[in-house]
Amino acid sequence: MSNLTKHTQIIKQTAQQLGFFYCGIAKAEKLDEDARRLEAWLQQGMHGSMQYMENHFDLRVDPRKLVPGARSVITLLQNYYPSQQQKTGTPHIAKYAFGKDYHEVIRGKLHQFLASINQSIGEIQGRGFVDSAPVLERTWAVKSGAGWIGRNGNLINKQSGSFYFIATLIVDLELQYDDPLAKDYCGSCHKCIDACPTEAIKENKVIDGSKCISYFTIELKDALIPENMKGKFDNWLFGCDVCQDICPWNRFSKPTTELQFTPIPEILNLATREWEELSEDAFARIFKESPIKRSKYKGIQRNLTFLQS
Repeated sequence: MSNLTKHTQIIKQTAQQLGFFYCGIAKAEKLDEDARRLEAWLQQGMHGSMQYMENHFDLRVDPRKLVPGARSVITLLQNYYPSQQQKTGTPHIAKYAFGKDYHEVIRGKLHQFLASINQSIGEIQGRGFVDSAPVLERTWAVKSGAGWIGRNGNLINKQSGSFYFIATLIVDLELQYDDPLAKDYCGSCHKCIDACPTEAIKENKVIDGSKCISYFTIELKDALIPENMKGKFDNWLFGCDVCQDICPWNRFSKPTTELQFTPIPEILNLATREWEELSEDAFARIFKESPIKRSKYKGIQRNLTFLQS
């Protein structure tokens, strides 16, 4: 067995041991096509007030600038589909935020991953990322054979749908590379486009981030939600899952086995009035390890007011 094959097997076995349900590998190279597409998207202002999307453009499109000497980009998928759903009538929370903050959970796993392969393969330079750095993780996921980009902009896996986090590990180790899928499997389906309450999903897999409910309820800081969005939020308090819930491929979603993503009881059960009556201290205590803290108490109260107005 060659070192290339042996090292690749070690990488995939390590991913499985750490609870990732998919591990794929692509060659580290500059993403010229994505660079053009991202530049056009930014020029059209579809990132709204998310100015950070404009930063570090050169790093986003070339992993070798993030990790000098990078040879491989490893894509890891972590399922987060919950085993429990919210009570009827409660303000909607995106499923990814039901449990502990995924940044912390997966960052810990990536540290373990790097430590493990350094021990089993040898000294390797690498960095792990999970939605926290200028990495085009969906593109790398496609290149590694994890799935295809759906019309809703999400990576869709044929076996498991789209309710998972994408983590990326860039290393200076040459490995065997996986082949991308030959096509996507959305076919003529337009359910996500038709279902989007704010018409944020355009044709050609373009998402106008500045119209997305997740943008308004999470990313839009210290500002009022525009009046022209009144009545369009379908009771979404934090994030939005409409385009995923409607996707036929998510009929294959299975509950996660990651205990750290066990739903916080209040997320499942709090009625609108209980959210409104929640004190700032109680909010900080209940959601101290939750992604919901990104919106802060003030942001959640703003969102509640908007939903009720």
